[in-house]
Amino acid sequence: MSRRRRSEDEHVNHERWLVSYADFITLLFAFFVVMYSISSINEGKYKVISQALVGVFNDPERSMKPIPIGDERPLSTTPAEPLIKDSEHTDAGIGQMPTDPLKTIADDISRAFGDLIASNQLTVRGNELWVEIELNSSLLFGSGDAMPSDMAFTIIDKVAAILKPFDNPVHVEGFTDNQPIRTSQYPTNWELSSARSASIVRMLAMQGVSPARMASVGYGEFQPVANNATPQGRAMNRRVVLVVSRNLEVRRSLTGVGSANATADAALKRAGTQTAPQQTKPRVGGDTVNSPSSPL
Repeated sequence: MSRRRRSEDEHVNHERWLVSYADFITLLFAFFVVMYSISSINEGKYKVISQALVGVFNDPERSMKPIPIGDERPLSTTPAEPLIKDSEHTDAGIGQMPTDPLKTIADDISRAFGDLIASNQLTVRGNELWVEIELNSSLLFGSGDAMPSDMAFTIIDKVAAILKPFDNPVHVEGFTDNQPIRTSQYPTNWELSSARSASIVRMLAMQGVSPARMASVGYGEFQPVANNATPQGRAMNRRVVLVVSRNLEVRRSLTGVGSANATADAALKRAGTQTAPQQTKPRVGGDTVNSPSSPL
């Protein structure tokens, strides 16, 4: 009986190369681990190089001027002439007094709202101590409500863009007529006037005006500017006034009596000699230092 030949379908292992490949990968991994473990970074030298590179690229003199080699000789014996002459300095306004922020704000408001001023719906007035921006409540709110209208957002956005670059304190005054109101949300005109002024302050803060320089106050029906016996008079009494003060002391004096009853007397003029409060600066350790004119 002849010997039986191996069957062709006997399994032949064609994956033996995987064993060698796995050994090679293991050895390669071990090689890189050893190389990483013996490598070290000199932190001191790294910081020196980093600071040198930062200085080269950030220092205008180092980045713009070439490194001198040898003795540096003048290119010409003629003295260099100044780029700007003294007369041009005077023409450019150097040395002139800075523009008064209150006047700038008043002028910008007048230019931005010329149509409302012409229709007597917005009034801009003031003096050397404060500027008042008076708005008719019908432009900002519905009857007996403190929810701002679409027009209110448009108006306050423009006002905020004008006030935002300055540090002058701002407070918003709310006024109503003498018609009684008795709702669950606003039991009296006190609540309604306060809610309206607070809404304006909140809208200014949403547009980037610093909340630290703002305040809101409601006077209700008790500071009328017209006779409440007529519809026209009541319409004039329903108003919101944004008051921009010279400094914090002036604002405190105005909120005590209301801008409608305040006058630029000697005491207020003495208070107005100070500049607007500067923003507080952080102290080492996380505390803050208030400037002499900042609120306590």
